[in-house]
Amino acid sequence: MSVLYSSTRSDSKKLTASQAILQGLAEDGGLFVPDHIPALEKSMEELAKLSYQETAYEVMKLFLSDFTEEELKNCIAKAYDQKFDTEEIAPLVYADDAYYLELFHGATIAFKDMALSILPHLMITSARKNQIKNDIVILTATSGDTGKAALAGFADVEGTRIVVFYPKHGVSPIQEKQMVTQKGANTCVVGIEGNFDQAQTGVKQMFNDAQLKEQLDAAGFQFSSANSINIGRLVPQVVYYVYAYAKLFENGKIQKDEPINVVVPTGNFGNILAAFYAKNMGVPIAKLICASNENKVLYDFFESGCYDRNRDFILTNSPSMDILISSNLERLIYRICGNDTAANAEFMKSLSENGKYQITDEMKAQLKDFYGNYTDEAGTKQEIRDVYEKTGYILDTHTAVASSVYRKYRKDTDDKTVTVIASTASPFKFTRSVMDAIDSEKYASMSDFELVDELSKIGNVAIPNAIEEIRTAPVVHDIVCEVEEMPKVVKKFLGINE
Repeated sequence: MSVLYSSTRSDSKKLTASQAILQGLAEDGGLFVPDHIPALEKSMEELAKLSYQETAYEVMKLFLSDFTEEELKNCIAKAYDQKFDTEEIAPLVYADDAYYLELFHGATIAFKDMALSILPHLMITSARKNQIKNDIVILTATSGDTGKAALAGFADVEGTRIVVFYPKHGVSPIQEKQMVTQKGANTCVVGIEGNFDQAQTGVKQMFNDAQLKEQLDAAGFQFSSANSINIGRLVPQVVYYVYAYAKLFENGKIQKDEPINVVVPTGNFGNILAAFYAKNMGVPIAKLICASNENKVLYDFFESGCYDRNRDFILTNSPSMDILISSNLERLIYRICGNDTAANAEFMKSLSENGKYQITDEMKAQLKDFYGNYTDEAGTKQEIRDVYEKTGYILDTHTAVASSVYRKYRKDTDDKTVTVIASTASPFKFTRSVMDAIDSEKYASMSDFELVDELSKIGNVAIPNAIEEIRTAPVVHDIVCEVEEMPKVVKKFLGINE
């Protein structure tokens, strides 16, 4: 049965997967959702024998039902190739009573590579399928990782341009260096004098600007998104939860149909939503453990049923989670209010106008499979140090938030279910924060790249190519703008006169 897509705020228009991928964001500001979540067609015994690429096909063909087998397999083959430094693409590593699902072996050493390696190919295929003549302009806000992964994916891809906005003072030095050294004539990287939520809101406003859309169309362009609001980002993320379960089963770590828990360090809610979709496809996932840093808007939501972004925005050492408007949560809200687009639209209107909304008790009851908690900066540092001292395994700051929350969950519940923790970034991406957590005095005087070498030594892990290539790379992008100047920057990059 084919899967069609409609907006979370109005179901009057049904789109194919390729149309939804191209459009990115619905015209009414809502997010595209599938009309049903398809069930896995292969048994876990069959899935256990498959490679990552074969698993990707089995999952993605169900959601992207207007792609032919040849089209989809071609996209998968181009995405999951030698760009990844491990053959299994997403290996599981056991340390300190949990399985860390390493999602950082791609070109930019963060989990965003898992989806952004394939999105350009899905998008170009979608454009051909729908006879699109305009160049696609990827417009993206990043809290650190999406930006580089999207830039790497779309750089010099014919028929595309990409503009990435990031908070100038809200990403790690390595994250910023990765972005501003990006090559490619079709790329543009812009630091904004503001935070991620302001960048994300600015991008959404440009998507919904009818006049800007007309100007772009006249110049031969149209917007699409590489953020996790794009369904073409979300679907590939479902794959690695299916794959992780199948590998645990294949290796005898769990019995047939034995449930597992999944812990995800969460900012924009896309990664944990993908786990929720995997659960609804038939993967035996018991608890979905949502880990927040000090920007704990999601923890408070799961506790109270009230989503309230009216609070101070805190810059932490896990910057990809420094988010107060978790866009993908809207897809879950839509589902737990009975796919009621009018009700969901009212919640989102309240969020826009008042900065908060309160779900009903009936909706809150449907969140019983989720557990939320958070870790402060001190707890994050402690977790990195503890896991390293106990096992020699080094966590990045985001994975450490998830790992610390998992300890709290175990203490709260005494639940000993086999658990997978989504390890979302390489520790090399946040070297200073990681090394400071391990021994603040010893490493305080070292430069960023001296710390890289030391981390490689004490962790007994090779330095990723993504780090080596930026040691001496020149800065290519040096634009910084105010939030209100974002549309002007985009038009200038595209050569559109004011």
